[in-house]
Amino acid sequence: MSDVKGAAGLRATLSFNLGTLGALAAERFAERIEALGVKPKHAGLLAALDAGPAASQQDLAKRLDVAPSLVVALADQLQELGALERIRDPRDRRRQVLSLTPGGRALLERCAQAARSLDDELAADLSDAQRSALEQGLRLLGGRHLPH
Repeated sequence: MSDVKGAAGLRATLSFNLGTLGALAAERFAERIEALGVKPKHAGLLAALDAGPAASQQDLAKRLDVAPSLVVALADQLQELGALERIRDPRDRRRQVLSLTPGGRALLERCAQAARSLDDELAADLSDAQRSALEQGLRLLGGRHLPH
């Protein structure tokens, strides 16, 4: 049996380390935004709406690679918070277009502030160059492997 503490051990893999740190970061981020009345999935939907033109619930589900019913449920909750609005598409009355309200933009910024604060904690032991390289590498990997 090979030595699991060696270079070939599980703890030496990118997958294990990203997964472990990702779970920790997700848990801490969720704790920080809970006081805002949202969960990470809500923040993700806000960010997706902010990233492009107004989109239908169906378009967002495809872009985020999630079930349309999840987008509907999250949008319902965000609409109750006054963070987004649904508008009937004048060209297709069956289609509802979602857009951020000013309150939604403020909520998204507060989520981003929570994330930046957490970033500072997680990267506290890194030099500026190391942090920059990590951020660049994660953006590259995310661009290749995550839904757009």
